[in-house]
Amino acid sequence: MPKLKFEIVTAERVVYSDDVDVVIAPGIEGQLGILPSHAPLLTMLQPGEVVVRKAGEETAIFVSGGFLEVMQNRVTVLADVAERVEEIDIARAEEAKRRAEEGLRLRPPEMDLAAAEAALRRAMVRLKIAERKKKRPGSGGAQGL
Repeated sequence: MPKLKFEIVTAERVVYSDDVDVVIAPGIEGQLGILPSHAPLLTMLQPGEVVVRKAGEETAIFVSGGFLEVMQNRVTVLADVAERVEEIDIARAEEAKRRAEEGLRLRPPEMDLAAAEAALRRAMVRLKIAERKKKRPGSGGAQGL
């Protein structure tokens, strides 16, 4: 069966690079499933979970948003932030969620409401991905996708 060459890249590093069977990504208008021989595509991503399937195994990766390009069985994700599920710092994500919720509750006049809501969404997605990993160790972090 044909494979996809898949990479997730940030400004600091290559987070993931391998030949895979399927990529599922959080497109701006909903989930995207990419299989070999997919039509060329360029789209924005929203904060969420990228799931990579290879030989029956799944790997979950948090992305803060970014862009996804599909071209000739090559899928590239360019993200500001990307973390493999095992790299997610749960305590840091919980603290970020708490700060964002407090900021939204207090709403100081200098607050950027959209930025605070985005920070809350990112923290909640990180926690959701990490929780699934804790419930099902050894799965690579994806469950039910």
